[in-house]
Amino acid sequence: MTAMRYDPWHTLRDLQSDLERIFGPGSGRAGAMGRYNEENGESASNWLPAVDIREDEDSYLVQVDLPGVSPEDIDVAMENNGLLTIKGQRQPDSSDQAGDWKRVERVRGTFFRRFTLPENVDADSIQARSRHGVLEITVPKRREEPAKRIKVESAED
Repeated sequence: MTAMRYDPWHTLRDLQSDLERIFGPGSGRAGAMGRYNEENGESASNWLPAVDIREDEDSYLVQVDLPGVSPEDIDVAMENNGLLTIKGQRQPDSSDQAGDWKRVERVRGTFFRRFTLPENVDADSIQARSRHGVLEITVPKRREEPAKRIKVESAED
């Protein structure tokens, strides 16, 4: 018996891909801080980790579910054009190779997510840490100086 990977969303992704191919690009879902389609790496990866994004007064917090992924296998980059890229791979365990598995649902291989960040972020102060299978990326906001008030003088001749 061959172990098959169960992916409940496979048919839906195939349908979405077919519709985008037929009706052209731009029909993908809009997501938080970016689009969710080929530009986010959907077609370039084996799986898409779940992502939550929260904004508070001082920063954005990006939480990515990456159970079983070693921090050494995660790459986080901030590109000059304001794109935050998260990529890496989940390595197969040695126990995955042995045994007669009856069901395999945990996806292995590469993942890739990309998000367009707002202009008000401080790219030099971004921090990332992995804790209990969750990657947490803190993206601080730049401090905006208040507008300088300019006194308007009367120009009477």
